[in-house]
Amino acid sequence: MESVWVSLLLGLLAAGIGVAVGLFMARRGIVARSAVAETEAARRVAEAEARSKELVLAAKEAAVAVKVTAEAEVRVQRDELKSEGQRLRSREEQVERKTEAIEGRERQLSRREEDIGTRTKELDALKADQIRELERVAGLTREEARDQVLGRLETEVREEAGRRARSILNQARQSADEDARRLITLAVQRLAGEHIGETTVTAVPIPGEEMKGRIIGREGRNIRALEAATGVDLIIDETPDAVLVSGFDPVRREVARQALTKLVADGRIHPARIEEVVAKAMADVEEGMQRSAEEAALAAGVHSLHPEILKVFGRLKYRTSAGQNQLAHSVEAAQIARMLASEIGADPEVAARATLLHDIGKVMGHEVEGPHHVIGADFVRRFGESARVAAAIVEHHNSDPDEASIEAVIVQVADAISGARPGSRHDSVEHYIKRLETLEQVANSFPGVQRSFAIQAGREVRIIVNPDEVDDLGSIRLSRDIAKKIEQSLQYPGEVKVTVVRETRSYEIAH
Repeated sequence: MESVWVSLLLGLLAAGIGVAVGLFMARRGIVARSAVAETEAARRVAEAEARSKELVLAAKEAAVAVKVTAEAEVRVQRDELKSEGQRLRSREEQVERKTEAIEGRERQLSRREEDIGTRTKELDALKADQIRELERVAGLTREEARDQVLGRLETEVREEAGRRARSILNQARQSADEDARRLITLAVQRLAGEHIGETTVTAVPIPGEEMKGRIIGREGRNIRALEAATGVDLIIDETPDAVLVSGFDPVRREVARQALTKLVADGRIHPARIEEVVAKAMADVEEGMQRSAEEAALAAGVHSLHPEILKVFGRLKYRTSAGQNQLAHSVEAAQIARMLASEIGADPEVAARATLLHDIGKVMGHEVEGPHHVIGADFVRRFGESARVAAAIVEHHNSDPDEASIEAVIVQVADAISGARPGSRHDSVEHYIKRLETLEQVANSFPGVQRSFAIQAGREVRIIVNPDEVDDLGSIRLSRDIAKKIEQSLQYPGEVKVTVVRETRSYEIAH
């Protein structure tokens, strides 16, 4: 038992000694590490102090450098400001000197103006005295003397201008004539159109001689109705299997031809049917003229024409000028104008457009009074054509070449080339048609006249009157008055028969 306790005590004692020894060793390690840490901290503090000293020294050096640089810049700016101030003072002194000099000159000018005013008055008085003396000696007033001097001066200037103008024109012609001939020859050579002279008689074939009697009708009612509706003269003679349609207006003649052809083919010929067929033929002719106008514009290379312009322009298909078809003439002239404009540097589109439409006023002469070029220009301008095109149409007749546009001159030249081409025109047909148109215009100028037709080659004018406005006695007076006006205003071979037709119709509807 005692040995147990002894062993226990010895174990406790050994454990206590071991703990004491462990504590002692641990304390020694802590003390050693603490010493090492203190040494490291001291080293780092020393390094930090050294580094801070270096930074402070570097900062001081940088501050000193900045200060030196700033002081240098300040000195430079101070020197520049000093120099600028000196320059400003120098300029102020110069301005003051100039101002003084200007004031001195102004004073001198004022004195000179006063002297000049005084001398001017003296000169005016002297001039007036001299003028009065000259007028007394010469016996002329001032205005008369001035007119004589100006007249002599104007004469001299005109003579000199004329000499110079002739010299310039001669020099220009030497080169211009050759160029003009070359351009015109080129344009005509590149375009060779075919034209057929229009006549005033159209033959309508019929299947047999028996059809002539049906066309005439009982007591001539059918032929009278057809002539009254179309405004032409039907000639039924010994010509086999044909009826001649005579009339100076090609549109009326074409309407009559189509209407008669349809009536002959249909076989029903009476006044009511005639009026119906003539109305249909008129519509067909209008449609054909519209198509012809579109084809002509396409052939001339002119696009986007207004439908109203095409509608009126198509009437040129059945119109001739001195035997030359006006629609073909317009297309040919437009093509020539486009070629000429391309050669000389003008606007080809404006030249071609104006040339194509230059004669459109001719088919409107019975609707609007005035020259055809003025009427045509106003018409196309109203439907969207440009001012340049309208001006070229106006200026293609009776215009000043020096003031007209180059396109207007081209229109004149192209029109002349197409019209003057050998074989293109015959004056006799043109004069004949013009006389018949004038005959109808005289008849239409009287009140109460609905329509008038010149027939029998101008030997007769047939007039349809409004029965509500003109009675039987008035129709007699009207024929006499028209005959007198024709005698006074027209020149014509032989005599002209005036026939006034007054027809009263009554309509009622049965229900």
